[in-house]
Amino acid sequence: MQLHEGTSFIHPFLVEFDLDAGIMKNHKGHTVRKASAMKGHYKDEAALDRLIANGDPLHYEVFECLPPEEYGQIFFCISKLMPGKVGDEYFMTKGHYHTVAHTGELYLCLRGEGYMLMKTADGQFDAQPFYRGAMVYCPPYWAHRSVNTGKEPLISFCSYNAEAGHNYGDIEKEGFVKRVLEVNGKPVIK
Repeated sequence: MQLHEGTSFIHPFLVEFDLDAGIMKNHKGHTVRKASAMKGHYKDEAALDRLIANGDPLHYEVFECLPPEEYGQIFFCISKLMPGKVGDEYFMTKGHYHTVAHTGELYLCLRGEGYMLMKTADGQFDAQPFYRGAMVYCPPYWAHRSVNTGKEPLISFCSYNAEAGHNYGDIEKEGFVKRVLEVNGKPVIK
């Protein structure tokens, strides 16, 4: 067998999911983001501060399977974004570009409803509805963020190149072109 330079030989493995709870059972990585971790991402900072003072609720968590971070390997995860609002803005993930900008990501919604917001550094914007059974492809060079507009957790499965990495810093500086707000009881992208 000829191995590609820089790609480890690993054995196949199985990962179990609890689809009702929205978790990966034998995950290798677990990221938890509470309201306090979302400073600078919402337009209504005072509403976010009140939310933090009233218990700092969970916004989202990500359960990851992490093979070697190298060419040819594939990472995958379960993202569980809680329902809620900061002021009139729906709970969202921080959003990220990939550190290796020419890598894409695939998301499959398992439960809930919302949007996948995407943007490029030169100002292009796209929003795809996200609901059970919807799969959204986030192409290379596009930052992406999930937004939960429903009353239950928005649970998605995602997969991307292991060497892709996450670039949150540019989103913290640039923000997103548009937001998802509740207007007259319905989600509106503004």
